[in-house]
Amino acid sequence: IPPKFAGRPPVHPDVRKDKNLFAKEWKGAEGLGEDVRRYGQWMRDEAEKRIGHLYPKVEITAEMAKERPDLKPLVGQKLTVIAWIWARTVKSPNPAFSHVDVPLTSTFILSTRAGKEAYVEAIFEDGNYRFAVKKGKPSNTLAIARGTKLAKAHFTCLMSGSPIASEYIKKEATDGRLGAKLMALVAEGKGGRIYLSPSPRDEALSNEARPEWKPDVAFFQQALGFRVGNYGMTKWSDLFTPRQLVALTTFADLVSVAGEKAASDAAASCSQDGNALEHSPAIDAYADAIKVYLGIAVSRIASYWSSNTSYDNSREKLTSVFARQAISMIWDFIEGNPFSETSGNFANSIEAGSKSLAHLMPDRQGVADHCDATQQSITNGKVVSSDPPYYDNIGYADLSDFFYVWLRRSLRTVYPQLFATVTVPKAEELVATPHRHGGKKKAEAFFLEGMTRAMKCVATQSHAGFPTTLYYAFKQSDKGGDGDTASTGWETFLAAVMRAGFAITGTWPLRTEMRGRPRDRGKSNALASSILLVCRLRDNDAGTISRRQFVRLLNEALPDALAKMTGADDGDHSPVAPVDLSQAIIGPGMAIFSRYDAVLEADGTPMTVKTALQLINRFLAEDDFDGDTQFCLHWFEQHGWDSGKFGEADTLARAKGTSVDGVKAAGVIESGGGNVRLLKWKEYPADWNASLDTRIPVWEALHQLIRAYSSAPEKSSRRAPARPRPRGNSPTGSTRSANAKAGPRMPAPTTRSSPAGAASKRPPAPAAKIRRVCLSK
Repeated sequence: IPPKFAGRPPVHPDVRKDKNLFAKEWKGAEGLGEDVRRYGQWMRDEAEKRIGHLYPKVEITAEMAKERPDLKPLVGQKLTVIAWIWARTVKSPNPAFSHVDVPLTSTFILSTRAGKEAYVEAIFEDGNYRFAVKKGKPSNTLAIARGTKLAKAHFTCLMSGSPIASEYIKKEATDGRLGAKLMALVAEGKGGRIYLSPSPRDEALSNEARPEWKPDVAFFQQALGFRVGNYGMTKWSDLFTPRQLVALTTFADLVSVAGEKAASDAAASCSQDGNALEHSPAIDAYADAIKVYLGIAVSRIASYWSSNTSYDNSREKLTSVFARQAISMIWDFIEGNPFSETSGNFANSIEAGSKSLAHLMPDRQGVADHCDATQQSITNGKVVSSDPPYYDNIGYADLSDFFYVWLRRSLRTVYPQLFATVTVPKAEELVATPHRHGGKKKAEAFFLEGMTRAMKCVATQSHAGFPTTLYYAFKQSDKGGDGDTASTGWETFLAAVMRAGFAITGTWPLRTEMRGRPRDRGKSNALASSILLVCRLRDNDAGTISRRQFVRLLNEALPDALAKMTGADDGDHSPVAPVDLSQAIIGPGMAIFSRYDAVLEADGTPMTVKTALQLINRFLAEDDFDGDTQFCLHWFEQHGWDSGKFGEADTLARAKGTSVDGVKAAGVIESGGGNVRLLKWKEYPADWNASLDTRIPVWEALHQLIRAYSSAPEKSSRRAPARPRPRGNSPTGSTRSANAKAGPRMPAPTTRSSPAGAASKRPPAPAAKIRRVCLSK
């Protein structure tokens, strides 16, 4: 769209009235961006006229200031409410309090910012309770920080202390008895956020909203990453409060009205300016362009105006529904004000689009084509770089319906064919969704067949003089019965790429995500890197080799490749961070495997991609250890005892088949405030009993031994921790497969089996690394 209107001035009359602005040279898409901003502002003002009464300011009264000395200077002032913080509720399971809707909240903390601390306290009266906001740090910080949550979807009754099981909550929710209670108001103040206690009127006002339309479209309950279906949410409209539905519908409907105003203003400008849009089709096209960007702004802000948004109490701002590519259950959610001047308001969404256009300097026409990847011909003679679906990692089409239902409301008249269906088509999407395809095996077959055909189109059509590059940031996470690392996602995707006729010549860890900002906290957008597969067509006469030959070639090639990746060759290569080695080593290994038509096992059958990956991964000498220990080894190698960013830890944990939360649950790291660090042996609990521990990495057992010996070496034999349990099923909360959670299994490096010829060039086993860590203490 932008190249069509590059270099044109805005058509908004306010710009034309301003002589300085009108005389400005509007470069690139600056004019289009300015119109988007101004018509977006008109939408915001018009919406406030229509529904502003649902978002009234709050007046600070003397009564409110009695228990809050900090509010006394504000008595009589009316403050804009930024947001309302709610807690979901169910009836108490305790018969004595079955009439009370008790809160399900993950925290009562409102702000952790230094000097701005605030929290919610429950006040009990007349057999019920109310919430009151308190300033400062609570005396019982841990209890307040925990809210009423015990673990995952398990809570405790605020009135009686009785446990509230997940099954009970699900039953209440599916029976339509999941409610919400207002905990606090967040208002705009001159010196920052002001937290206020809620009144009955504040809560009633939200419930008075009556949406004239809502997206009563059911979503697929078993979609990848969906976690809300078990709690009575079955339609997209269930993810919004009535007031949010009114706001979104109002703004969506104003898109077409704003577009009509743009068309009228553009027509009026034709008689005044020779550089304006000269004819009717161009005027209509420009108006449609304005609608597109306004419609995108509405759909974008929907992820902040949902009952599945949360509040970041360290940064004091709203967070999007999509902190990750999933729809998770949020117990204490936040309802933002579209008309405030801080996070979550409509003006911010408009500004984001306007700035993007203002900085875009198109010098040629862009082209986008919508077609089936398994049948397309647009890659013919082209250099191709693609970011294909990641097996079963993200349900793109199912998730996109969250935005689609609002885009369809606002842009259906602009693109009637694109928005012809009620929801996004999903049947042919190349994602392995077990519940959609009849089980894991059938989903895997669907993905393999479809991705093979898609890659075949690229392999046979793309420019022969250049490699094809494929982004694939999928983690290796599965463990075989023998402890070898593999991944169905990687295995299936690589198999499809090779079946299409490609040979993989390398994998490049490529920094693609935002990083380094202290405020990011390493959450939604802080992955260390994406993995880029570099592919070329395989030779027609590639031939076959034996397993023995394949292992020999690995042993010859991988040491040099690893040296280059880690910078050990003192060359000009930038070293690959340890966090990325597990993925990067796939490249040189698969370059050997994929250059041949087949690698033959001893019985003459072709080696599978899974087996090849296991042999490649063994080279890093990590399979002796559980994923948590692998994480600790690499983290120590990169950071020692210093803190590192959560995003790096998250990427490393995924590569090792675990999670930061899982490693934290094991008791070997500290994670908070966007940073992660390994605990030193002195920080380990002295009363540790391995027989009661449900998650024991080798790393933890080692450091408990260090602690026991260092505390009383003369008694160490008698004070050594109890013997850990053997390897078994993965504990609750682990992201690994059943065999991935390994109890301590200290390997003997001298007896470790190695492929023939590997000893001379093989890097030290992790046991040697752990031994060095131990000796250094």
